[in-house]
Amino acid sequence: MQSMRTGLALLAAAFVLAACSPPAEPPADEAAPARSTGEAVSAQLAEDARDIGTFPTLTGELPAIIAHRGANGYRPEHTRSAYLLALEQGADILEPDLVVSRDGVLIVRHDPFLSTSTDVADREEFADRRRELMGREDWWAVDFTAEELRTLRARQVYPGRSDEYDDTDTVMTFGEFLDLVAEAEAACACEIPVEPEIKLPAEHTALGLDPAPILIAELEARGLNIDTALVIIQSFDAPFLQRLREMTPLPLAMLHYGDEPGGDMNGYSLEDVAQFADAVGAYKGLLMNPDGSSTGYLERAHALGLAVHTWTHRDDAPSLLAEGDTDAELRGLLALGVDGVFTDFPDTAVRIREEMLNAE
Repeated sequence: MQSMRTGLALLAAAFVLAACSPPAEPPADEAAPARSTGEAVSAQLAEDARDIGTFPTLTGELPAIIAHRGANGYRPEHTRSAYLLALEQGADILEPDLVVSRDGVLIVRHDPFLSTSTDVADREEFADRRRELMGREDWWAVDFTAEELRTLRARQVYPGRSDEYDDTDTVMTFGEFLDLVAEAEAACACEIPVEPEIKLPAEHTALGLDPAPILIAELEARGLNIDTALVIIQSFDAPFLQRLREMTPLPLAMLHYGDEPGGDMNGYSLEDVAQFADAVGAYKGLLMNPDGSSTGYLERAHALGLAVHTWTHRDDAPSLLAEGDTDAELRGLLALGVDGVFTDFPDTAVRIREEMLNAE
């Protein structure tokens, strides 16, 4: 595609202003906006960023801070508390991963198996559901109804992170996630973009659970399958995105990890991807060398009109840089001109973006 679709252009314009540019004045009896950190990066700062060129993003807007599975550095991933905390910390976009239940409902989980992120192994009533699938012995979301999955309690999946909030939240459906977003929008009198990723669409389809029509039906029911909706759909599966292109005007993002099968954009080039997608979700190592220099990938993507959302910034993971911590890594990625960054720690990313902006 030679130019950005209207939907993505609107998203880019709204990414940073989600918390600080309400569409209208809230009623006098309505509570003040709940996102306290929104004041840290105001609409005026966004204007300043365009003027001084701090961040060489595709549109000239501030790079978006994308809450990767919520603020999962502090709470179990994909939970109500993780997403609400991400908003409190100033995230611009919320990202849910989506798998499909046995009865065809989209479920907010990263992995199709359940043992690492829920209490399913402790639930005697589900003991007989454990089986081998995809080369792993486990409990699988595709073997549970949505109602059964909603009874499971979420747990922290990363060793070394606090388990204080384990078993506090239940597993969410995509519908419940969208309800949470709508509630948060009403509370802050703002619009909150979302960036769902469809996990393993080919594998789900082979099991008779094609996620494409399920996703589109959910979006249609909420009036979100339109080019002005603040939704961008991601996948590692290029043919799946090509199918979606015929089903939705929403912007699409092709995820890219490297040359390994499953993460190689199905062998497509960036030029190929630009024919059906609006953005690329590139692993940070594809964009930046260990010495902090650009690999040239981002520049190629931008030249094709593709926005670049990179992943994943984590405070508690090794830095990509040969010299420099994860703060330095994130500063380097933002300086390159990424249009958005997925992070488990939205507060850190918001702080670093503001520090870079104020340094000018």
